[in-house]
Amino acid sequence: MEFVIWILFGLIVGWIANSIMGVRRRGFFKNLLIGLIGALVGGLLGDLIFDIGYIGVFTISGFIFSILGAILFIWVLRLLRV
Repeated sequence: MEFVIWILFGLIVGWIANSIMGVRRRGFFKNLLIGLIGALVGGLLGDLIFDIGYIGVFTISGFIFSILGAILFIWVLRLLRV
């Protein structure tokens, strides 16, 4: 069941980050990938920069840092023109 929750979380985060960044026509798997990578990046940045420790999936800080990580990932992809 936890796997399904992570999939749904990744899809929601990827969709929100793509909407904020004005990205159009991303498919199911790209949204999922962006969301999951964003959650990983956001969690690492939150821990390294702000020393906030473990960020859970269903916390406000976890959700915000995941979206910020996904936005950062999209920005890097744009810089690399991918």
